[in-house]
Amino acid sequence: MDREWKYRRLDQASPEEIASLKAQVSQSEWRQRYHIQPIMGLLNDPNGFSYYNGEYHLFYQWFPLGTFHGLKYWYHTSSKDLVHWQNNGIAIEPGHPHDAYGAYSGSGIVKDDKLHLMYTGNSRDEEWNRHSYQCMAVMDRGGTITKLDKPLIDQVPDGYTEHFRDPKVWRDEDKYRFVIGAQRVDQTGTAVVYESPNLLNWTHRGEIHTRLDHFGYMWECPDYFELDGQGVLLFSPQGLSPQDDQFQNIYQSGYILGRPLDRESLKFEHGAFHELDRGFDFYAPQTTLDEKDRRIMVAWMGLPEIEYPTDSHGWAHCLTLPRVLTFREGKLIQQPVPELEVLRENAVEAADTLHSEAKSYAGIHGEVFEMICEFHDIEADVVGIEFRAGESERTVIWYDTLTQKITLDRTSSGETIVSNHGSTRSCVLEAKGDSIKIHLFVDVSSAELFINDGEEVFTSRIFPKKDSRNIRFFAKNGSTGLKVAKWDLCQAVYDKEGIE
Repeated sequence: MDREWKYRRLDQASPEEIASLKAQVSQSEWRQRYHIQPIMGLLNDPNGFSYYNGEYHLFYQWFPLGTFHGLKYWYHTSSKDLVHWQNNGIAIEPGHPHDAYGAYSGSGIVKDDKLHLMYTGNSRDEEWNRHSYQCMAVMDRGGTITKLDKPLIDQVPDGYTEHFRDPKVWRDEDKYRFVIGAQRVDQTGTAVVYESPNLLNWTHRGEIHTRLDHFGYMWECPDYFELDGQGVLLFSPQGLSPQDDQFQNIYQSGYILGRPLDRESLKFEHGAFHELDRGFDFYAPQTTLDEKDRRIMVAWMGLPEIEYPTDSHGWAHCLTLPRVLTFREGKLIQQPVPELEVLRENAVEAADTLHSEAKSYAGIHGEVFEMICEFHDIEADVVGIEFRAGESERTVIWYDTLTQKITLDRTSSGETIVSNHGSTRSCVLEAKGDSIKIHLFVDVSSAELFINDGEEVFTSRIFPKKDSRNIRFFAKNGSTGLKVAKWDLCQAVYDKEGIE
């Protein structure tokens, strides 16, 4: 693919090309019902997640003219309740010399009754060398967004490559600060801090000092925040090698947790790196603090360099459900925002005891649903659930009581996802006992599974046939008690034109 084609602007496409893309999308059988997804083209990183002017504002990376990573825009969605999302069209359009080859990821912060959006501008010289700039756009209460004419930071500090991007800004009592993902000249990843008195004039302070030396070759999308008196650094390291059940995806996302970051020395005393999500499709998470003082996280439900079935349908990827972050026993816990309960309808419940068998129950089936399943008094070797199951398709989650390992298997989930990274994901549960709780959110082409109220989470795209709607519960080599509550979920995200 030549560069001119890959980096075309939306206004360079003919009306016929845009109409053809929209027609492809409208015919796709895998469009989601309650997840944020692009009207056409490719969605990736969530950006600018903020609460402003009585609404949640969530932007995302968008290439409108294909399902590959071409010229990136920021697309704008908003919601009053984190459930029903409105498409608001393009927020940041590349075009200035410092972002001519893409408005890359960044964040938002409210100041002087306006939402300030900081992002990385991508530029290229005549030899096609990358140049990164840190830029700003400002949105007023009427929704008008204006880009500043000049970048805030026009060069990369000594010691780093041009892979220097994704600023995440916050406000302390004394100053504004942002953390940015970086690659050192020795091809190792890190996170760098800047500070400012006014959001406009920034001073480079240096790296966050961690114990993670030579931990991947690039840290993307860092996010620093403090919760319950502890410091948390989220980031997405690239270049980690698999270790047992860890680091099984092409790129990872996770966090380190410790004492609050020392603002003077930038020393961060922390524990081990933990993956945020154990599934197949989770990357570039970003958080915000809302009006209820909750720390809420959203991520890209996808990964780079993976071929998904919707690529041929004119669209690619979606965002995860918003998740509330809390601590439990020294670990970051993720739970779906409770506002999602408004989508529930047609409740069905079941209770039973399984004896080395697989069973289904009247009314417990579906394509788009939420389900809470509790296995209790487990005396079996394995318990689990098959969902979106048909004659030859099924997605399976099971818990092995002997190894205390939980596994998600999408080997037979439907249309093939082209990847060299396997079709199962597993982890060992820390909580011991004779019960397990599995909370499922299943959309047309995705599944998000919250284990033991957010102790672990598995996020994955799946692409089954529409008639693969069965749900079965099973126990192997023994018995288990079973309690199930299941709801259909109504539509919450609507396809609109949204191109301005």
